[in-house]
Amino acid sequence: MATEIKLPRLGQGMESGTIVKWLKSEGEKVEKGEPLYELDTDKVTQEVEADASGVLLKIAVTEGEVEVGKTIAVIGEEGEKVEAEPEEPPGEAAGEVSEDEQEEGAPARAREQERERGRRASAEPSEQVTEIRELSGDGRIKASPLARRIARERGIELSAVAGTGPEGRVVAEDVERAAASTAPAPPVAPALPTEGVEIEQLSSMRKTIARRLTEAWQAPVFQLGVTVDMGRALELRGRLVQLHGDGVKPTISDLLTKVCAAALMRHRPVNALYKGDAVELYPTANIGIAVAIPKGLVVPVIQGCERKSIAEIAAARAAVVERARAGKLQQADLEGGTFTISNLGMYGIERFIAVLNPPQAAILAVGSTEEKPVVVDGEAVVRPRMELTLTCDHRAIDGATGAEFLRDVKAFLEEPGLAL
Repeated sequence: MATEIKLPRLGQGMESGTIVKWLKSEGEKVEKGEPLYELDTDKVTQEVEADASGVLLKIAVTEGEVEVGKTIAVIGEEGEKVEAEPEEPPGEAAGEVSEDEQEEGAPARAREQERERGRRASAEPSEQVTEIRELSGDGRIKASPLARRIARERGIELSAVAGTGPEGRVVAEDVERAAASTAPAPPVAPALPTEGVEIEQLSSMRKTIARRLTEAWQAPVFQLGVTVDMGRALELRGRLVQLHGDGVKPTISDLLTKVCAAALMRHRPVNALYKGDAVELYPTANIGIAVAIPKGLVVPVIQGCERKSIAEIAAARAAVVERARAGKLQQADLEGGTFTISNLGMYGIERFIAVLNPPQAAILAVGSTEEKPVVVDGEAVVRPRMELTLTCDHRAIDGATGAEFLRDVKAFLEEPGLAL
């Protein structure tokens, strides 16, 4: 018995995905759990495993955007026949006639077809748009999530876009075509030299980064900064490295993750997601770690950091960073984050402002640790100092709340025993 392979829902809120390429060809044998195709979602491109074993009898969708739940392939026994699904029920396609109509004779059919051609020729664009609107049944225009986002970003009215997807659904390509057709002609500029110019088309990941950062800049944010004495934190990190020997060596980032988790449990309004009409406060600190990869940036999440030791956080961090740099992250690695840490200290950056990671309400930017002269008890001494900058979404977090959180992070780093 043939098994239909449908596009799975890989994460909460996922309504569609883009098939990048098939890893098997029609007629090839497939084992259950074997990578079958590459799927691009808003967050990650990953390999999707086969749901059944057998022979790949048919690839229904070779590439492009597909709705969750749609059949994209069929796996069955070798030689098993697969019937193509009709686009429309028999007898309903335009121009088809039933047996009763055939009995009425050719003249009646000719007159009916002539009337149909006249109706199509005289249809106004407004009537076509009305037809698309009515397809949803509840007054909403049928459109994929990606198409809606592109329409919002480019100021395109979906009601003016004719959909080419299933049942008149508006897909991303329809909005792109509409945007291109309505774009004003650019001013004529002198031709630039093209010798040596390289053009890189945006990858799906780069497009997602661009879209999410554009969303982030629409939020009303504020920043708070502190300078931390890292003397005790560096001593603790040195002892942890010696203690764990040949295992994963804890880093300052791991210690900072643990410290932030402890502070988030004291200040839950910072451990939050802004969801338009509501703010969701979470009971666990699921901290995302910004990781640079050759073609972009990903933020894998370490779940439940408040319950983990520094060594456990180090092991989890090492595992997700390795998967990220090998291009083997799964959707689950990127979901559920409630707070993000972005560390550029290893590049010698002393301070910077991190861009919010929506819908999270806050993100912490971490600079390098530098030896600097400070006054302690009236004496000038040199101490290791690190700058932290917290970016907050003012719709969810007040200034005093953010300040109290950052004050505790500073206190925990200067006296790590308070957080352990």
